[in-house]
Amino acid sequence: MFTIMSATQDTFKSYLGMEIFAGKVEKKIEPVDSDVVGIIGVAGERVGYIMFATGKDSALLVSKELLMMDDPDEESVRDAIGELTNNIAGVFKTKYHEYYGSVALGLPLVVSGKIRPLSEPPEPAAEKPSMNVQCKGVTIPFRSMDGRVEFRVMVYM
Repeated sequence: MFTIMSATQDTFKSYLGMEIFAGKVEKKIEPVDSDVVGIIGVAGERVGYIMFATGKDSALLVSKELLMMDDPDEESVRDAIGELTNNIAGVFKTKYHEYYGSVALGLPLVVSGKIRPLSEPPEPAAEKPSMNVQCKGVTIPFRSMDGRVEFRVMVYM
């Protein structure tokens, strides 16, 4: 858990000049209703994924800073969240390798909707799109000091 927390904080500090704080770590992946979710697959000695989930307002603020744009469009926001997720995973990979062994990363996938554990029943078709994931892992909430940026990082390995 410390490895992913540190990787996330280092990435925000390096790429956005932003201090972020981690909240209470949950030892499971709970349903998260997010406007934007970046996902990176992890393979090697350990297999799983790293997810970055956030709401529209936080995604827009992060994208503006990362892309140095005043008004990024939806595609630019998705690209920025994918790149941010990729950078967090890259720092995680470097730190993880130092202590635990070799891992490889997949390409980022960016989706929108609700993330639910596999054990939950599907929602009616009228609801927001959803994605079911393995529910063994950790969820770490983060926020900026001013509270304008909030997101969750989830890891299953």
